[in-house]
Amino acid sequence: MLHASSLLSAFLLFQTPAPAQEPRSEEATASAERAASAAERAAVAAERAAEANARMAEAIERLAQGIARTAPPAPEPEKKEADKKEAAKKDVWDVTVGMGLIFITGNASTITFNGLATAERKTEDWIYAVRASGVYGQSRPPELTDAQAASQVVALNAALQLRGDRRFTEKVSGYLLAGAETDHVRSVEARGLGEAGIGIIWFDEKRSNGGEAYLRTDLAFRYARETRFQYYPTRMDLPDVAFGGPRFGAAFRYSLSKDVAFVEEVSVLPSLIEGSRLLITNQTQLNVKLTKALAINTTFLLQYDSEPAEGKVPTDSSLAVSVAVSF
Repeated sequence: MLHASSLLSAFLLFQTPAPAQEPRSEEATASAERAASAAERAAVAAERAAEANARMAEAIERLAQGIARTAPPAPEPEKKEADKKEAAKKDVWDVTVGMGLIFITGNASTITFNGLATAERKTEDWIYAVRASGVYGQSRPPELTDAQAASQVVALNAALQLRGDRRFTEKVSGYLLAGAETDHVRSVEARGLGEAGIGIIWFDEKRSNGGEAYLRTDLAFRYARETRFQYYPTRMDLPDVAFGGPRFGAAFRYSLSKDVAFVEEVSVLPSLIEGSRLLITNQTQLNVKLTKALAINTTFLLQYDSEPAEGKVPTDSSLAVSVAVSF
């Protein structure tokens, strides 16, 4: 019986079903798989987004480069006030008028007047210049009275020159010059001249203290026709002459400061026609500014003519002090 009972117990034990596994393990597995798949898809999406951002950045960079090539240049920094004024003056006429007067009475009676006017205009391609001058002087010997003798003319001359420069570069230009002169004391009734040449600006420097340094040279050919007439002491006609040849000229300006300037101009002309005439002109000037527009000029002029009119000496010189006004 015990044995049967044991068998019955064992049979019942094997027939009893084992406890079922919880369904949560399958759901967790499925959930983990779904999470892994989602993470993988997120990683792929992030990678694609990074690639898209890189392509967008590259496109923006190419677009910016294209705009930089086609866009107008960036505006320059605002110039200083002095630079603006200098640029504005390049296309206007700079005019200077000067005059001097010496009047002496008493034991001697003398009056001398000199005048000078210059005008210059600079553009990007052209330089125009006009120069006019004149001197008049008379005196009466002290031993003679008004009833005994009239005053004697000691100076009577005038000159006008027109010049136009065509700039080839900032330093080199070609120019044409025309002029007319008269000098009664030197027996020159009229002198007409024409000139063509090349001008070179070797340096044109401006310093911080307002000073400047400037040097220009000219190499040209000049032709002139001179009609002569003796006015003093007796009036008589003289043979006319002509001269022509290469002319070398130089103009140098050096400013010690914005108010004091030294100017030197020299011209040398050897004539190749009608003899071996040589003409040299040298002018030295010291300019001192009193105000922005008013200045005092002291000028020394030396003129040499190897073949002057009959009865005249070859060298003339003058020293003049004048007041100049700039416009």
